[in-house]
Amino acid sequence: MNGASRKVVIIGGGLSGLSAAFYVRKYYKEAGIRPEIVILEKERSLGGKIETLHKDGFVIEKGPDSFLARKQEMSDLAKELEIDHELVTTNPNAKKTYILQRGKLLPMPAGLMLGIPTDIKPFIGSRLLSFPGKLRALMDFVIPPRRSKEDEPLGELIERRFGTEVLENLTEPLLAGIYAADMRKISLQATFPQFGEIERQYGSLIRGMMTGKKPQETHTGTKKSMFLTFRQGLQSLVHALVHELHDVEQRTETAAIAIYDRIAETNIGTTEAEGAAAQAALESAASPQARYAVELGNGDLLPADDIYITVPNFAAAELLRPHVDVSALDAVNYVSVANVVMAFSGKEMDGNFDGSGFLVPRKEGRNITACTWTSAKWLHTSPDDKVLLRCYVGRSGDEQNVQLPDEALEELVRKDLREVMGITAQPLFTEITRLPNSMPQYPVGHPAAIAGLRSDLAAVLPGVHVFGAGYDGIGMPDCIKFAKLTAKAAAEGLQAN
Repeated sequence: MNGASRKVVIIGGGLSGLSAAFYVRKYYKEAGIRPEIVILEKERSLGGKIETLHKDGFVIEKGPDSFLARKQEMSDLAKELEIDHELVTTNPNAKKTYILQRGKLLPMPAGLMLGIPTDIKPFIGSRLLSFPGKLRALMDFVIPPRRSKEDEPLGELIERRFGTEVLENLTEPLLAGIYAADMRKISLQATFPQFGEIERQYGSLIRGMMTGKKPQETHTGTKKSMFLTFRQGLQSLVHALVHELHDVEQRTETAAIAIYDRIAETNIGTTEAEGAAAQAALESAASPQARYAVELGNGDLLPADDIYITVPNFAAAELLRPHVDVSALDAVNYVSVANVVMAFSGKEMDGNFDGSGFLVPRKEGRNITACTWTSAKWLHTSPDDKVLLRCYVGRSGDEQNVQLPDEALEELVRKDLREVMGITAQPLFTEITRLPNSMPQYPVGHPAAIAGLRSDLAAVLPGVHVFGAGYDGIGMPDCIKFAKLTAKAAAEGLQAN
C-alpha cells in the first residue's frame, strides 16, 4: 500500500467525525497511505452538539459543558492540537453537590459513587436516606452476588444490591445528567460494566470499591478536579480541529442519503430501471478503484474506499439498512433534552453557591432534572459580580416540556428555582438550547449487539465503520477514543494488506 491514495468519506461532522478525520490522516500517513478525506455534515456548522456562546463577559455552553478528566483522550487530543494550555479545572471550593429531597437541598455525602458508599461514616450521617434505607444499602455486604456475566439493567443491579431508596434518591438523579435514562432499562454493560465485575469478584460492591477498585466517573470529594473544560469553551477544540484539518474537504449542509457497493450491485435502486440508472451514474461518477459511492442529497455520488459513519444510530441505520441487519441500531432510542441558561446580577442573588449545583430525583416531580451553578463551578464563565445558572430539562419518559415555547419553558424553570432556591430575581438574559433526539439510551444487550453489527459490516462492507455516542460511550472522550481506535486499526489493516 506504500504511496497509494485512498478516498475516505466521513459521514457526520460532530466531534466523532472531526476526530476520525484527524486520526485517519495521521495513521494512514504513518502506514504510507495518502488519504483523500471528505467530511459530510448536514448542518450549517461542524462540531455537532458542541457550541459555545460568548455574551456580555459570560462563557456559555449550549451543549455539553465539560468532560471527565480521567478519560485522557480529550486532553491528549488537545495536546496534539497544542491547545492543552487552555484547559481549566473546576473551582476547588465548589466540590459539594446537592440532591433535592422533599423540596430541600441536602448535600451528597463524600465518597459516594452512583449512590454506592465508599466511605461508610458520611453515608450513615446523610439525610438523603431513611434509617431503614441505609440498613438496606449495607445489606450489600451479605447479599449473595449475581454470578452471571449476562447484561442486565443498571437499575436492577443497584436495586438488588442496595434497595429502592438508593436507586431513586441517589443513583437515578446522578445518572439523569449523564444519560437522561430510565435506570430500569439502560444497559449495565454499556454504562458501568465494572460494577458487574466487582460484584462477581468481591461479592459486594461496597467491599470491592473500598479496596480501591472503584470506578471514578462520579466519585466526589477527590482532591483533583474530576472535570475539565477549555477557558474559552469546548468549541475551542472544534475550532482547533477544523483549522488543523485545512487539507481535508469539509462540506457542510451536505447530507449523505445512501451508500452503494460496486460488488453488490443489487443494493442500488429499488426497481430494475432505477438500478440500471443508478449503476450507470455510479460508473460515471465514481473513480474506477473505489468500491463504494456515497449518494448526497443533491443526487451527486462521491467515490469512497473507506466510509466512517459517525451520525446518530437512527441516521446510520437508514444508510446501512439495504446492506446489513440494523436491529442493533434500531434498538437504541434517543431522548430529547433542553438546556436553559440564565444570567443574573450578583447583587440580586441571596443564594449561597457553595457547591457545583444540585440534582433532582424523578420522584420530586420537578420540571428540571438538575441545575449547575456554573459561575461557582467554573470561575472563568462569568464576571465576578454576576451569577450564571444552567438548568436541564428532559429525561426518558419526561420529554414533554422540551418543545414548549421559550417563554413557557423559562417560566417552568424559574418556578423551580423560586421554590427550591428562593430565586426571585429577573434574569439579565436567558439562553435556551433544545437538543432533540440527542441522548442515546443503551438497551440491555447493547454491547454484544453492536459487536455483531460491526462483525457483519466487516464481512459485507469492508472498510465501512460505525462509531459515536450511540455505540460505545456517550462522553466526548469516548467519541474521540473510538474514532482514534477505529482509524488506527483500519490503517494497520491496510498496511498489512
